[in-house]
Amino acid sequence: MGVSWSNNNRRRRRSTYFHPHPHPPHLPPPYYYPPPLLPPPAPPPQGYFITSSNPSASTSAATGYVGPPAQYYPNVYTANSVMLHQQPLYANEGGNDIHLSPPPYVDHQTTKKIRNDVNLHKHTLHLCIDPNNPDHHLISFDFDALFDGSITIFYLAKEEENCRFNPLFPDLFEPITFPFQKGAGQKFCQPSGTGIDLGFFELDDLSRPSPGEDVFPLVICAETNSISVLDASPHMQITQAVLEKSNGVGPFQVKVVRQILWIDDVRYELRELYGIGSSATADFDDNGKECVICMTEPKDTAVLPCRHMCMCSECAKALRFQSNKCPICRQPIEELIEIKINVGNQ
Repeated sequence: MGVSWSNNNRRRRRSTYFHPHPHPPHLPPPYYYPPPLLPPPAPPPQGYFITSSNPSASTSAATGYVGPPAQYYPNVYTANSVMLHQQPLYANEGGNDIHLSPPPYVDHQTTKKIRNDVNLHKHTLHLCIDPNNPDHHLISFDFDALFDGSITIFYLAKEEENCRFNPLFPDLFEPITFPFQKGAGQKFCQPSGTGIDLGFFELDDLSRPSPGEDVFPLVICAETNSISVLDASPHMQITQAVLEKSNGVGPFQVKVVRQILWIDDVRYELRELYGIGSSATADFDDNGKECVICMTEPKDTAVLPCRHMCMCSECAKALRFQSNKCPICRQPIEELIEIKINVGNQ
């Protein structure tokens, strides 16, 4: 028994020696080879950007821009066939893939053009003393109107639904309405004897709005009555302001905080654009009409939220791929709005 077991054991070893087990098939290492990198584009010349070939927007509306289009890379296994949408990958020395962050996204908004039938020039709004009543103050300002209408003056008024205002102290000053006729460049002066004695109010109540900004010390509503039957709802421009004194002494100064449009039962808040025509202020003192990037095309695109209108539409499209900073103040860009003005319909 023992000799027989030894012989069988030797035969098994010889069989294993002369007939070894096959090795596993050779497989390629499971490495991932990213597609070859394209060379970076050459830098544009100083003061210029590579413009897009997309046509510009319609001249009857203002439109915004969306973020850069998706980048396309060839499939790893079928580089010469279908182009698949993939996120670009790069391998570092450790073999790990690094995902590049997408470019900054610029919000897209589609806007429409509306007509403002009456406009109060806020920089002309003043508060003066009634010569016949030295304790009372009167309002004066310049305005334009396409139709006949009326002006209503409120003090310490609260905004209600549908842009309606109610005074908090009607016993001290009842709102007064004055009619006007259509015309451009008109001067409004509140008649003597219709002013208000501001001595009844604390200076803190006059120099700032309420915490919710629904009560303002001074509210002026300019309303027009259209002759068209289709425009049954009135068009209004509301100017909300505070009354300040330098270091608490001296005459009152009017500071406009907000202007609102109420058109076709929709409330719009007006925002000034710096650099569009004569609306440039000290923050952006540039009377030129050319784009600040290419210096050739007229500027027609505004940057939000800083509201600098400083670029043409083509340079704005190229800027989205290279930077998310305003070229004037270097603040982050959230929106780009292109504004086309039809001169023939002004």
